[in-house]
Amino acid sequence: MDADLRVEMTGDFVVATLRGLPTESMLIECQQQIQRLLGAAATGRVLYDARAMEAPPVQVPWLQRQLDENAPNTMHLRRAIVVSNTRIGFLARLAFGGGDYRVFYDDVQAATHWLAAD
Repeated sequence: MDADLRVEMTGDFVVATLRGLPTESMLIECQQQIQRLLGAAATGRVLYDARAMEAPPVQVPWLQRQLDENAPNTMHLRRAIVVSNTRIGFLARLAFGGGDYRVFYDDVQAATHWLAAD
């Protein structure tokens, strides 16, 4: 399956949908689009829908962690990551381990509820 990325504002949060095998350039593009959509906000809520994502090599999730650590702004991100299996869930924990996030297994409704909660 070819890699595909869609990032859009939905209500009060950004939804990033990743399909196929993600690449490092895809993660960089995703991060840039999320930052652009959130603008200068002090906080941002992001739902990553990775249910149709294939497991990438481990350097790809590590890149996400580096992108977060080197982000120029001081925005606090609260992220819900929806995955289809434990392998993708493990990789999500590697990628976002230092931030405010939660992994959900095939449960978009619970993820959106968690994001909307204060």
